[in-house]
Amino acid sequence: MKKWSDLCEQALNFHPDSSLEDLLGMPPLSAQELASIPDDRIFSVMMRRIFRAGLKHSLVDSKWPAFEEAFYRFNPEAVQEMSDEMLEELMHNERIIRHFGKIKSARENAMMMVDLAQEYGSVARMIAEWPEEDIIGLWSLLKKRGKQLGGNSGAYFLRMLGKDTFMLTDDVVVALKAQGVIEKRPTAQRDLKLVQQAFNDLREQSGRPLCQISRLLAFSVG
Repeated sequence: MKKWSDLCEQALNFHPDSSLEDLLGMPPLSAQELASIPDDRIFSVMMRRIFRAGLKHSLVDSKWPAFEEAFYRFNPEAVQEMSDEMLEELMHNERIIRHFGKIKSARENAMMMVDLAQEYGSVARMIAEWPEEDIIGLWSLLKKRGKQLGGNSGAYFLRMLGKDTFMLTDDVVVALKAQGVIEKRPTAQRDLKLVQQAFNDLREQSGRPLCQISRLLAFSVG
């Protein structure tokens, strides 16, 4: 893996009209800021990511006030009590996106939210205190205990929320392959751990958060 300074030089060579800070973008929220987010807002962001998957984001966002109304402002305790009939009735609500798999996932994810809040005090606290050195562990938890949060969805949700995480976009995967970290898109835990270690090494070198390292890697392949 190249050193941080070499990756910076490579990215700037591809984008000579940009400064390094322009390429890196905004930093994530602090742990204190994350911990102060109410769990219903975390749940709302989670479900917005799920409904955005495969759709134009602006379409989902324009309908989100109707989603808030349909799902009790994303109060996890209320949503986990929704009956099958109530969920099926939402398929007749023309104000929202009527994808039954995603609609059903709201109840299952609400159950996860309630369980995690009981275990950690709040989901916000759990996310805020989760170590970035093992962010793939948080991805794994969301995938195993939630619904529709596999693939890149868990990472996208965390990024939307403001939690520091890297993203395995196509460009980042190409960069990691070019640096010899992996040979193919990482899906197995072994490969994900190699990726995590590469990010941890760059984080230690640079003092930069994972999200900015992720962006720089993407820009380093042009």
